[in-house]
Amino acid sequence: MRLRIMSRYPGGNLIDIAIPTFIAAMPILLGQAIGGGAAQAAANFQQNTGTTNYVAYLLIGSNIFMIVSGTMWNVGYWMRREQETGTLEALYLAPTGRGSILLGISLYGMIRTLINFMIAFALGSLVFRVNPLQGNILLALAFLLVGMVPLFGIALLYGAVILRVKEANALIQLAQWVVSFLMGLFFPIAVFPIWLRVVAMLFPPTWMNNGVRASLLGVGYFFQHWYFDLAVLGVFCVITPWFGYWLFTRIEHGIQRDAGVGEF
Repeated sequence: MRLRIMSRYPGGNLIDIAIPTFIAAMPILLGQAIGGGAAQAAANFQQNTGTTNYVAYLLIGSNIFMIVSGTMWNVGYWMRREQETGTLEALYLAPTGRGSILLGISLYGMIRTLINFMIAFALGSLVFRVNPLQGNILLALAFLLVGMVPLFGIALLYGAVILRVKEANALIQLAQWVVSFLMGLFFPIAVFPIWLRVVAMLFPPTWMNNGVRASLLGVGYFFQHWYFDLAVLGVFCVITPWFGYWLFTRIEHGIQRDAGVGEF
């Protein structure tokens, strides 16, 4: 249903496709201006990341950032919209489990953002004249697809917070910058102090982002080999959705018990 509605408003998809290129363009152009040109910028970048292809590095980060934030936005705004229009109560009375409804909303967001990722990455590569077909593409897709499963759990955690505080816009604006910082949108998390690096590695999108970059650009996996990093994402695939759904239902039952479902 959501995909059908979105197909009637193509302008939103066009904006989602263009935004990652604009996000990546700012540090790319700034780095070239400060670093003494593209060649010097590439050399400086290689010292810290292990690759000279800073354009593809930043494009990958900006597009995965859109996947993560888009998944959170879809669940968060859907939850808040149902609250404001008064239809959340009707969903509680429908003969359908909330789990299937939430999964449908999350799948819509994942399908949409995955399609936008492929188109936006190709567009950014065309604009900045880099080859998008490099490295191990199948392995990068594996990290991308496996990494989207924990996003379902993160979206549920986010939906639980919105269900409790009844606010979406401020939370989304705050969360998207925390997400970009922890996952290393513009830089490797190796530059973090140890305690902050540990926090970042407890965030599943960090593994997805680095896995895609390492598969395509050879910047190195966290545990040296791709199957170790992919195994960590597999663990997140089990823990994160379970914990997200458990917390969501716990907060949901608490709100119902306090008669707070209809107070928006």
